Amino acid sequence: MGFFSLVAFVVLFVMSLGAEFLSNDRPLLVRYDGRWYSPVVQDLPETVFGGDFETPTDYLDPFILERLNQPGNWALRAPNPYHHSTLDYFAPLPNPAPPSARNWLGTDDRGRDVLARLIYGFRISVLFALALTAIGVLLGIVTGALQGFFVGKTDLLFQRFIEIWGAMPELYLLIIFSAVFDPSIGLLLILLSLFGWMGLSDYVRAEFLRNRQLDYVKAARSLGLSHWTIIWRHVLPNSMTPVVTFLPFRMSGAILALTSLDFLGLGVPPSTPSLGELLAQGKNNIDAWWISLSTFAVLVVTLLLLTFMGDALRDALDPRKADA
Repeated sequence: MGFFSLVAFVVLFVMSLGAEFLSNDRPLLVRYDGRWYSPVVQDLPETVFGGDFETPTDYLDPFILERLNQPGNWALRAPNPYHHSTLDYFAPLPNPAPPSARNWLGTDDRGRDVLARLIYGFRISVLFALALTAIGVLLGIVTGALQGFFVGKTDLLFQRFIEIWGAMPELYLLIIFSAVFDPSIGLLLILLSLFGWMGLSDYVRAEFLRNRQLDYVKAARSLGLSHWTIIWRHVLPNSMTPVVTFLPFRMSGAILALTSLDFLGLGVPPSTPSLGELLAQGKNNIDAWWISLSTFAVLVVTLLLLTFMGDALRDALDPRKADA
């Protein structure tokens, strides 16, 4: 189950990295009047396609669609012909519109395609989780290694600092900084990284405290190796079990944190596609069940895949099960 979850998660993530080719209102390739264009990477004015203005082309405009469908002209479109920011001014139904052949998962209260926002929102959530996990793991390993290997005053000072730092109200700080600074993914990443390393630091510290007393570490010391050489070559590789085991769970926690903050309006800017923002829209538009249901399904599948991966890693690295 863990292996298949890893394969499924990697496939979904890789596909989301090419979201512009899966969900975009711009055609991927166009042949018009004998010339080739690639609107997905080119900003073309509508005069290129027979329009009257130098404004960017609206490829959902019936006039542009008619010009592209003339004999000799054609356009290769993305499977879902909507960008996450696309406003379909020519939609036949009021917003939010239910699922239809035009919008597979319906539209939100502003007329944006829900499927497109889910694809781009999933990509942002996973990339944010990867970045937050990487920073938290790095800080957790460094602080835990210093405490567990050098012990004494180093461990005592770090433990008191963690107690004080962990007592700070993280949510209140997020509210204050979101009021002072313009919301952005970078600011959110920095704020959450300031607190996300402490849980892993305790596990790394415990592993270092155990491994520093083993015979191979004592032998390395008797050979005159420096502290940093012993840490890097001997203790750290044998203390990575909790780090590897908790990676999927830390990623799922980061995705939930971003979704929760976006739901409360404390996360990314409003124009950014976000799973939490879609959930907030679903709460504000109870009749538009398709918004909440589709977003909830994406969250459940993502978190289940990460949980199965974490359980598989924990079982694989459990020495008791390995001996059995």
